[in-house]
Amino acid sequence: MKITYNEGTVTGVAAGVPGEIGILLAHGAGAGQDHPWIAAVREGLALRGLFVLSFNYRYTEAGKRAPDRMPVLLNEHRAAADVLAGECDRVVLAGKSMGGRVGSHLVGDDEWPAAGLVYFGYPLVPLGKGDPRSTDHLRRIQVPQLFFAGSRDRLSPPALVAPIAASVPDGTLEVVEDGDHSFKVLKRSPKSNEEVLADVTGATADWIITRI
Repeated sequence: MKITYNEGTVTGVAAGVPGEIGILLAHGAGAGQDHPWIAAVREGLALRGLFVLSFNYRYTEAGKRAPDRMPVLLNEHRAAADVLAGECDRVVLAGKSMGGRVGSHLVGDDEWPAAGLVYFGYPLVPLGKGDPRSTDHLRRIQVPQLFFAGSRDRLSPPALVAPIAASVPDGTLEVVEDGDHSFKVLKRSPKSNEEVLADVTGATADWIITRI
């Protein structure tokens, strides 16, 4: 589908049947909604009875590698969220890395009325830097927030994410053992990458169904 906003259009892909709850799935900085990771999560949530809408940010549609500035990303994210809100009574904003962070600012700063948020590796520590980003806006979010963090993730280290999840009004942290920023695990892990991602998707669906 085409998602239209005041500066143009971006492409969205829907999976599942519209119902009371819809999930907006935003991609990370390095790949768009057609990436196998996003596709697997989108289809996995749909198979569990949830309606999912993913979308591309404009810079991805234009074939650019570097993301636009936050105000531009927020504008596009809001347009996609508004489209989904027209189909479902409650909307959960979910996103991989950057996509989750943009969603959090849409709710924490712009007060978009999400029913919950899911972060697949919240990018707390910018790539190549040591100091964490400010997360003051997360504490202004009153709806439930679910954080996934790989135990080997340098951008979203569980030791730093745990106190944040504990400090927000309604936060939950799920640690993916041996997982990196995309939840890829070590070869010695008893589960394959596909099994781990399926577990993450299942845990997300269970959390949404029971908490939202």
